[in-house]
Amino acid sequence: MLSGETVKAVHPAGEAPAEAEGELDLTGFVLLTAAADPHAHLDKSRTWDRISPAFGDLPTAIAQYDAYAAAETRDSIAERARTTALDMLSHGVTAIRSHVNIFADADPLRGVDALLQVREELRGLIDLELCTLGDERVSDALHEEAVERGVDLIGGAPHLATDPGAELARLLTLAERLGRGVDMHTDESLDGPLTIVELARRTASWQHASASAGHCSRLGTLSPAELQPVVEAVRDADLGIITLPITNLYLQGWDAPVATPRGITAVRALLDAGVRLGAGADNVRDPFNPLGRCDPLETVALLVIGAHVSIDDALALVSDGSRSVMRLDAAGAVEGARAEFVAVKGTSAADVAASADPNRHVIHRGRLVSSTVATVTRADWSSSTERQVSA
Repeated sequence: MLSGETVKAVHPAGEAPAEAEGELDLTGFVLLTAAADPHAHLDKSRTWDRISPAFGDLPTAIAQYDAYAAAETRDSIAERARTTALDMLSHGVTAIRSHVNIFADADPLRGVDALLQVREELRGLIDLELCTLGDERVSDALHEEAVERGVDLIGGAPHLATDPGAELARLLTLAERLGRGVDMHTDESLDGPLTIVELARRTASWQHASASAGHCSRLGTLSPAELQPVVEAVRDADLGIITLPITNLYLQGWDAPVATPRGITAVRALLDAGVRLGAGADNVRDPFNPLGRCDPLETVALLVIGAHVSIDDALALVSDGSRSVMRLDAAGAVEGARAEFVAVKGTSAADVAASADPNRHVIHRGRLVSSTVATVTRADWSSSTERQVSA
């Protein structure tokens, strides 16, 4: 039972009190905590067909998007971002953190303005948090202006900079001055130096805001002896980690045609150590990932296959884990929790994870905000069989 935006009481299936006004019949559905996506790029989404990029690794994808960026307008970004956010909502995502590019040209904040517009348009349907994303060419002043306009967090990709340590220090100092949290693209590679330990060290004592790191693919390549102190530093700093299987499975490993590495962070070790860990879909149909269904159950399947975690762990990573990384209130079928749910047609959690049935009902802040009803029509197979036998 719900009371406004909160879960008032939880009853076993089939034992709910007498039918009440506004009751939603979920017979034949599995009720799950709604997903949260802690690392999206709504502004880049659905540009694959416009760019027609070559398949390739991270540097290739960055170069191809940069070459296309001049064609982007506020309206085009808003249109694609809105479409993707609503697609995510219909699949059961009720909270999104999206990075938004600051461009290195004459109109650098058009993406920021586009996503701020979409956030306002979709207010009440989905919670949208925004994080700046700029390389070392983007000035502190532009990050600060984005925050003044309404962006929530400071972000970047220090590991790709000419001097990773200096770029990380610059962005963290900026965030401290502005009193903002950070969400960094971190160590998105299979070799090279780590920046995550310094990120954890600098943010461990923060009282003003939270910090998180996305990708962290390099951790998945470390030996147990190398990995242990890194994981301990992350845990002790309460640094949130976000694994992004679909994009990192696509982008990493192009130079290793034999025994190609997975490119996913050390999910099992992070879980076992009690690190604050979530999972997201990252890019959707852009140069960084040509695919993507905007479905958290796609991420669940890839975590089970690519990271060797259980189905229950994978489902928790896209919901409770991601909400934890985003520092959102706990949600789901617990008395007093936020009423954030997705009901998926199926018989069990395992069945739902395997089938990803399109029939879904999505509840955000205690209100039904999306329903998908799919119809399957088949030919009469029994009549067809009889005709084949008689012939």
